[in-house]
Amino acid sequence: METPDFSIEFFPPKTPEGAEKLRIARAKLADLNPKYFSVTFGAGGSTQQGTLATVREIQAAGHEAAPHLSCIGATRESIRDVLKQYQDSGIKRVVALRGDLPSGYGGAGELRYASELVEFIRQETGDWFHIEVAAYPEMHPQARSPQDDLQAFARKVGAGANAAITQYFYNADAYFQFVDNVRKLGVDVPVVAGIMPITNYMQLMRFSDMCGAEIPRWVRLKLASFGDDSASIKAFGLDVVTGLCERLLEGGAPGLHFYSMNQAAPTTAIWQRLRA
Repeated sequence: METPDFSIEFFPPKTPEGAEKLRIARAKLADLNPKYFSVTFGAGGSTQQGTLATVREIQAAGHEAAPHLSCIGATRESIRDVLKQYQDSGIKRVVALRGDLPSGYGGAGELRYASELVEFIRQETGDWFHIEVAAYPEMHPQARSPQDDLQAFARKVGAGANAAITQYFYNADAYFQFVDNVRKLGVDVPVVAGIMPITNYMQLMRFSDMCGAEIPRWVRLKLASFGDDSASIKAFGLDVVTGLCERLLEGGAPGLHFYSMNQAAPTTAIWQRLRA
């Protein structure tokens, strides 16, 4: 079996203090030698310049960086401009997403689905970019049915995606079932598992409600029982997530993509456990 790839996600900082904190976190995480760092792209492209600035800084430090690119609320011309900036910066990998409309925003834009964005990137830039897309082992919250969701994923790959990164999850069976299902559709690209460290119970509940990720009942109840005891939450979360990662890798997951929340310690702790 090939050695699994590890990658780490950041979001663009909004303040100078946040930028400095991210530099410190990135330097620590770089010691883990991830394949690349990805950088998110805000709703409706709201952090576009922050994404590019963060990616350029990562590149300048000698690491591969993959900006996210979303199409919702965008025009073909605006996406063409962003792709040109990425090419001019020597960026060779992107994460192509439909994205979310910011609140109060009007139209959905000229490209409505991630599959259309992938197709447009290929039309404009050929094979310049390695394109990652999103996968949803527990179904996209807006999908009409599990089968519709699988077909949507297959369309993204058919449009030219090279690989996928999943939404985070805590049920390994959901991941393995998803991979089995897409293989039956003839989709054979790597599906890298997205991993969210558990460090804050209320934050995790809020994120999971928004994105449709299920927190197993036993995990939820245990986390709730700790109340404000953050040390116990982090220790239990480390056990749960490391166990999940071990099962995924043993089951053949081609890699892990860590949602770092711009913090070094949680991802580093899981990584070190996996290496032990």
